[in-house]
Amino acid sequence: MPESDAAIGAPAAEGDKPAELLRDIVQAAIKAEPLREIAARSVDPETGRGIPHTTLPKIAKGEGYRRGEPWLLRALAAGLGIDRERVQLAASREWTELDVATLKTSKPGTTVVVAYAEGTNPEDLPVLQERLKELGLGDLRILPAGGRDAGS
Repeated sequence: MPESDAAIGAPAAEGDKPAELLRDIVQAAIKAEPLREIAARSVDPETGRGIPHTTLPKIAKGEGYRRGEPWLLRALAAGLGIDRERVQLAASREWTELDVATLKTSKPGTTVVVAYAEGTNPEDLPVLQERLKELGLGDLRILPAGGRDAGS
């Protein structure tokens, strides 16, 4: 991506499968393999903190666990063997009921995440696009669902 480009990763388009929720990801995992095996791998690589096997069914039901803790999402990604970004997006969708767009730029260390109501299209956000240009993030373009283009 050229130095002046930034991009908005749009949520799934109408007609695509519904946005993934964290509880759905965990439900599928615990149906596919033993709970204790998933829990044994569910360790945050940054803090070393692990998720007890008794917490995984609570996450799968969307109840009774401490939401919004970054270590938990990192541990889940490790335990489930999936990208942390996928876990973060699914958690955000479940916890906030908002779609999330990640704005990517070629400037090192720059990431902007924007949450907006379901049904909103990134093209409907001209004020946001202008503000990002003012911040020096360059020209915006819409990426396909999933937020990645062939060069990512």
